[in-house]
Amino acid sequence: MVAAPPLPYIFGVSFFRDISPRRAFHDLRSFLGQQQKHKLAFLALSVFLFSMILVGFTIDSKFKTPYKRTIIYAESWPLDRTDAEIVAAQKIDAANRAKREAALEKRRAENRAAFKRIDDSLESWGL
Repeated sequence: MVAAPPLPYIFGVSFFRDISPRRAFHDLRSFLGQQQKHKLAFLALSVFLFSMILVGFTIDSKFKTPYKRTIIYAESWPLDRTDAEIVAAQKIDAANRAKREAALEKRRAENRAAFKRIDDSLESWGL
């Protein structure tokens, strides 16, 4: 009985034998020579835009954003607080909360007015 010839260690070795940078360049040159001019212009534009995106991501990855700690302080209350002290603290907190909500509502009203002005100007242009 005759044994089969040994298989090559890497299948497709003959495929890699036919690849060379010179042949690849010649193939690319002949392909581009057959294309229409507008296709080549769009190819160049797409390669340029893609490279700009890659450069932008590369540059952006080099910037270090500073770490800012967020410290939240919690109030410590004594265990023997009276109800009167609790009610007084709640009144002070309610007044502070009302001031914050009034300031927030004022900012929201200013933003609504600004957007209303923009909407009116766009409406006058017919948009």
